[in-house]
Amino acid sequence: MNYDTLANAESIARTVEGLKGRGVEPIVLESGAEALAKIKELIPTGASVMNGSSVTLEEVGYIEYLKTGTHGWNNLKDAILAEKDPVKQSLLRKESVTSDYYLGSVHALAETGEFIIASNSGSQLPHIVFTSSNLIFVVSTKKIIPTLAEGFARLEQHVLPLEDDHMKRVYGPQSGSKISKVVIWKDEAVYLKRTVRMLLVKEKLGF
Repeated sequence: MNYDTLANAESIARTVEGLKGRGVEPIVLESGAEALAKIKELIPTGASVMNGSSVTLEEVGYIEYLKTGTHGWNNLKDAILAEKDPVKQSLLRKESVTSDYYLGSVHALAETGEFIIASNSGSQLPHIVFTSSNLIFVVSTKKIIPTLAEGFARLEQHVLPLEDDHMKRVYGPQSGSKISKVVIWKDEAVYLKRTVRMLLVKEKLGF
């Protein structure tokens, strides 16, 4: 199966309905530029923001925009990276899980509205499953597949080799990636009163 092909209109429409039924607000956009503009619109001045490592966020320009410091947000990741004391940095990482907003992507999105997020360290997963009150996922429509079962095939056969190669190129041949922890998202409980949005972008982004 080709996991790098953008979904057609019918598939996107089914996915939109699937997400709505699982407590996720879908927003369909044409490009990465539109996604960045929407992110700027959604996050208010003064909010604390955190993000995981994401090629998608890099490609839409979010990471570069975050570095400019012109956004008016409390950039928790920047504070973590700036702290050189390992003990203090570890404390900042733990405190960051209560960020007002968490941004990331997913590795596979089923037309049913279910999706999969895998991690090596697991550092981003607390935000996603419980602690951050607002989630924004930026997801290329090439990540849409018919079923959750096929999502695991996409993760293992397509995403992992690309991510492993990416990590080795960025951090050296001694690095790499593996699937250590996996979140299977099936629903968002209404009583948690969180806002979960997925920006579905009709452009090839990420893996």
